[in-house]
Amino acid sequence: MNGLVNKAGLENEISCDSAGTIAYHTGEPADSRMQKHARRRGFKLTSISRAVLPAADFEKFDYIIGMDDDNMRDLRALDKNGRFDNKLYKMTDFCQNRREESVPDPYYGGDAGFELVLDILQDACAGLLKKIMKEM
Repeated sequence: MNGLVNKAGLENEISCDSAGTIAYHTGEPADSRMQKHARRRGFKLTSISRAVLPAADFEKFDYIIGMDDDNMRDLRALDKNGRFDNKLYKMTDFCQNRREESVPDPYYGGDAGFELVLDILQDACAGLLKKIMKEM
């Protein structure tokens, strides 16, 4: 998403961050295989894993996005009173050209798994950016 935002020249207007619903990989960069596949597409993954900070993140960001139904359930559980339900989306809600229920976990699907995830994310991120730009 950051790559698309930068390419559109909107890096000073749109802030994106990535966080997990569990803290298992906190402090780690993206999986080296995902970095390799992303680089082939011209994207550099620079984020360091962190856990969602419910109070701070839910207040700060306009969109809180989960990759699959488990993430969405976890995010809703973090928003105990449903105060931020209007900010919660599943990434595939923004797909323009693909029909996907969720973004799958690529880690056990070999190279094809990482490529599929990137295909889905590129489509969904483009759709999300388009939506945000309409709202600006």
